Amino acid sequence: MGSLLDKDPELKALYEKGLEVRKKVMGKEYVERSLREATDFNKELQEMVTIFAWGLIWTRDEVIPRKIRSLINIGILSALNRQNELKLHIKGAIRNGCTEEEIKEVLLQVGVYCGLPAAMEAFKIAQEAIKEVKEEEAKEKK
Repeated sequence: MGSLLDKDPELKALYEKGLEVRKKVMGKEYVERSLREATDFNKELQEMVTIFAWGLIWTRDEVIPRKIRSLINIGILSALNRQNELKLHIKGAIRNGCTEEEIKEVLLQVGVYCGLPAAMEAFKIAQEAIKEVKEEEAKEKK
């Protein structure tokens, strides 16, 4: 198995651009661990995520700022019940400057449009993510 970057050198620039944004939003340690732990089986998936989601979409700040993109993702991931990704993106939203109040408002809207069970699960995950971010920040201050 190879690399998408070997197949199309133009993708390398998008990959590098996406990697920078991905690390800023998702956290450097998380991203580097994901890439380091990639196997021959899923390496190209990691490259696709970095190129297409982060290199092509998350870099379009002139259209939608990252903070708003984060709030959109929270709503989408809550509606789809993608709990692991939701937790990661709530943490990313906080890194992008979203407040707890803004995250709460998105999750309330999820309740109205996607159903209360979806919102209840999303609130639970959001509380865990917010708590973890606060703990991480407290460790960094020490």
